[in-house]
Amino acid sequence: MDFKLHPSQRIVALDPHRFRVLRCGRRWGKTTLAIDQMKARAGIIPDSRIAYLANTYQQARDIAWEQLKKDCREVGTLNEARLEIKLVNGSQIVLRGWESVETLRGQAFDLIVIDEVASMNNFWLNWQEVLRPTLTDRKGEVIFISTPKGFNHFYDLCNQELTDKDFKAFHFTSWENPHLPKDELGRAKETLPKDRYLQEYEASFQKTSGLAIPEFSREKHLYDELPKGNYEKLAGVDFGYVHHAAVPEIYWNGEKLYVEDEWYKTGRTDAQIAEYVASCNFKAVYPDPENAGGLEEIRRHDVNVREVKKGKGSVVEGVQMIRELFLNKQLKINKKCVSLISELESYAYDEDKKSEVPIKENDDMIDALRYVVLSLFSKMDKQKKILRDLGRQQWEMNLKPTNPV
Repeated sequence: MDFKLHPSQRIVALDPHRFRVLRCGRRWGKTTLAIDQMKARAGIIPDSRIAYLANTYQQARDIAWEQLKKDCREVGTLNEARLEIKLVNGSQIVLRGWESVETLRGQAFDLIVIDEVASMNNFWLNWQEVLRPTLTDRKGEVIFISTPKGFNHFYDLCNQELTDKDFKAFHFTSWENPHLPKDELGRAKETLPKDRYLQEYEASFQKTSGLAIPEFSREKHLYDELPKGNYEKLAGVDFGYVHHAAVPEIYWNGEKLYVEDEWYKTGRTDAQIAEYVASCNFKAVYPDPENAGGLEEIRRHDVNVREVKKGKGSVVEGVQMIRELFLNKQLKINKKCVSLISELESYAYDEDKKSEVPIKENDDMIDALRYVVLSLFSKMDKQKKILRDLGRQQWEMNLKPTNPV
């Protein structure tokens, strides 16, 4: 360990847990710690394999490459084009962007550092299907580092220690870096909006600013088991190959929608998506109408394809309908639908552009849900009015005085 680390960095560096989750304020020194840990592992244990992941390839280069290159130049061979270092003891350090995390599938690592976890799309899917298996052969370790960004997957990651003894979470504010000027931190506290300051400098979990569907609440809208009842099994379909193909499995009882499961995959052709949809025996599916080829593939499997409203204003209308369903507690989501939950907690407006349409990202599963909601909302609204009228009639009957005997 490099004892140039400041005291709170040393706490993390010396901790023996396999999976360390670090929640820290801006300029706390996360990159310094990450580089220290990668160098220590690579230098002390020959033939170690280490990976550093930033949000993008360019960020990996900007954040960590120059310092690693400087520190390792005398003891290894550098591959500038691939951002890879091979040390004389056989250890290897590779830097990658999260957008190419799939390229690590099938490899083996002793240590992975994942930087700015809160900003990474589809985190749980890639952690469970791609990264976690790369640690099995070597019993590898991971350092997860981030400043919070709403109550998203990073919030869940920080709570993993409650159920998994391999995890340990740490929380440090920017103030705990002794090298930062305190007057500058104080100035930030005085001038920034309170929630922004708390999130960025105190590393406190705050609700994401500008959320498109702020009505969603884990406490109010998540469930463990589907209530017993009579349901129609439905699905929305958002096609994708580079982006995720998204198919939420939805159960409808005429009054409420329950998102019971989800299928969320990259690299799937229209034909493969259609095969999956056909295998699920949905009573009806609501696919993206702009993908004519995908629609035709689904129809070839004798699936009941319903028309979906799409065009100018449909995104805004669909988002408003989803918000109303959450508000009226008519839309529930199973806790295992982690991709949809993550999107709901990060799907947001561009506050600088003041647009009525949310930013076109973190929306694959939401789009697929929206196709179903757009088609069923009028029926659900009608059913709600019927039930409300029945309730009013019953209330009026209960007010009528009974005739004396």
